Amino acid sequence: MPALACCVDAAATAPPGYAFAGDSSLPAPVIFSGVPPATTTTATATATAWSPSLSSALYKVDGWGAPYFSVNSSGNVAIRPHGAGTLAHQEIDLLKIVKKVSDPKSMGGLGLPLPLVIRLPDVLKNRLESLQSAFDIAIQSQDYENHYQGVYPVKCNQDRFVVEDIVKFGSPFRFGLEAGSKPELLLAMSCLCKGSPDSFLVCNGFKDVEYISLALVARKLALNTVIVLEQEEELDLVIELSRKLSIRPVIGLRAKLRTKHSGHFGSTSGEKGKFGLTTTQILRVVRKLEQAGMLDCLQLLHFHIGSQIPTTALLADGVSEAAQIYCELVRLGAHMQVIDIGGGLGIDYDGSKSTDSEISVSYGLEEYASAVVRAIRLVCDRRSVKHPIVCSESGRAIVSHHSILIFEAVSASSYDTPGMSPLDLQYFVETLSEEALADYKNLSAAAIKGESDTCLFYADQLKQRCIDQFKEGSLGMEQLAAVDGFCEFVCKVLGVSDSTRTYHVNLSVFTSIPDFWGIGQLFPIIPIHRLDQRPAARGILSDLTCDSDGKIDKFIGGESSLPLHELEGGNGNNGGCGYFLGMFLGGAYEEALGGVHNLFGGPSVVRVSQSDGPHSFAVTRAMPGPCCSDVLRVMQHEPELMFEMLKHRAEEFGQEDDGMANAALAGGLAHYFHSMPYLVGSSCTLTAMNNGGFYYCNEDEYNAAVDSTSTEDEQWSFCYA
Repeated sequence: MPALACCVDAAATAPPGYAFAGDSSLPAPVIFSGVPPATTTTATATATAWSPSLSSALYKVDGWGAPYFSVNSSGNVAIRPHGAGTLAHQEIDLLKIVKKVSDPKSMGGLGLPLPLVIRLPDVLKNRLESLQSAFDIAIQSQDYENHYQGVYPVKCNQDRFVVEDIVKFGSPFRFGLEAGSKPELLLAMSCLCKGSPDSFLVCNGFKDVEYISLALVARKLALNTVIVLEQEEELDLVIELSRKLSIRPVIGLRAKLRTKHSGHFGSTSGEKGKFGLTTTQILRVVRKLEQAGMLDCLQLLHFHIGSQIPTTALLADGVSEAAQIYCELVRLGAHMQVIDIGGGLGIDYDGSKSTDSEISVSYGLEEYASAVVRAIRLVCDRRSVKHPIVCSESGRAIVSHHSILIFEAVSASSYDTPGMSPLDLQYFVETLSEEALADYKNLSAAAIKGESDTCLFYADQLKQRCIDQFKEGSLGMEQLAAVDGFCEFVCKVLGVSDSTRTYHVNLSVFTSIPDFWGIGQLFPIIPIHRLDQRPAARGILSDLTCDSDGKIDKFIGGESSLPLHELEGGNGNNGGCGYFLGMFLGGAYEEALGGVHNLFGGPSVVRVSQSDGPHSFAVTRAMPGPCCSDVLRVMQHEPELMFEMLKHRAEEFGQEDDGMANAALAGGLAHYFHSMPYLVGSSCTLTAMNNGGFYYCNEDEYNAAVDSTSTEDEQWSFCYA
């Protein structure tokens, strides 16, 4: 805590900041000594040694990012697309991708606006291969007499190219898909037509007549379909429809285990869980299938004890319980072939390897696979039951790493206290009311004695009195601002000032990071460049939405703020120099769950593959985010009719004799419908200002905002400058 010193000489030179002016009617002027925490980059801080490795440690990149992300010698985040097998020349500089995608076409870029999702199919392929390899090693080392065959639950990310990539990359080892609704089943059926014929198509979720009929049709199409019973009543429909369609089904059932884990992600497990059959219900299903002559159709046991299983001990406990049920089903005459352990393979979002955190796990892929295989083998060997095929529905662990959300900080709030000369302070003191002046005198006396807590008490009391006077109309705004500045300086000197800044980011939390808002899920967020420089500030992130919840004020490691750099151009506007941040490990759920709060749509999306070119990457697909028209249609509005209404309004209230001006106004209106809801670059803002508030852009800018496949009618009438 900085010391408080008494100034006995009224003529003494005041240090930077506030000084207490001399006055015969007041106590001796007091000077606060000690330097408040720096909030700007000083020459000393700049000279202090800093390195990319220090940034890597600061943001815990090696913990949550390995083996796919690191910090390179240039101070930028580097992508290792093939994981631990990535060679030095195959590393990709993330900032170069952002520049290539966001730079204007005139500068060799693609001209796509931010925010941006970067998908990395090479990382996706590596995750699939790593999961398969982990189980292969566990099976071989433990003499397990069957194989592993996973499925991807498409609910984690239903994007067409993600699902198609998984089917393509997983085909050599019979990797399949899991669907939980009719549209998911349709996309899974379509994608698996190009996959291995042995790949499982697991049908989970609540089912009606149409869902079950579609699943039976999938089996008719030679897809390896398994209908998993989530409710006992579904069995009657399966028996009835399979007879009607003359299709012999393969049936699985989901068991409600007693094993569960605490916390949000374990809430769907246990005897009171949302899905699955109790022991009593399982026995009734077996009897009903036996009576229908279809007990041989029951071949798969499924269970799920919750996502983000924290330890392999808990995992093994659940798998052992399920293996006992599996063996009992074999004893009862079912032709069991597969044990589906569901999801639960966790992601270490903060790199802590913690056993008691919902955003961390204490194991890796190898430990997970080994625990599963060992638990099943031990139970089956004791019961003399043939080892089943091991299936898992690991979605989060497969797709989380392959997607990066990039967004820009466009400005930052500043809490710098303005200077106050002795004369200004003297005037400030003279304007205080009698009660406020008493607080000032008490504060001065406490400062002389070095009583910090008492100083803070009277500073707070002084401020509140002045606020009350302002509300009553007896104090002006200038005096209130002076009080705020004075009290803030006192707090800074005493080391209790909150110097956290608010960085305003071109993003919607509700659209792109809904799990943070909805369930408090934390993701690693860091600057993707300037990591060779010491961060000079701490900040929280505030999005574009008109909602107090639209902010990120909790970060991995239990932090309530994030170390950040000063924006180039000062604390306010970024001056046209981008400061880019990345959210990592968000490839599962975020895109599917995102809403359109404030009618902000999704981000632009690019697919980037490792290549042997000069920058080690190639952008294989690029799509701009939804424009204003797209998100308006989501809420049942009709943009074309809205435009016509505004166009007629422009003609009605435009300049009577200036047809060109009216046409330009209408053309400007058309642009706004076709632009993204997010903030545009500073150059675009200047263009609007220089054209009297009407926005004109060249063809490259327009094509960046409007899909090139749009028809002329969809683009309406647009005026080029």
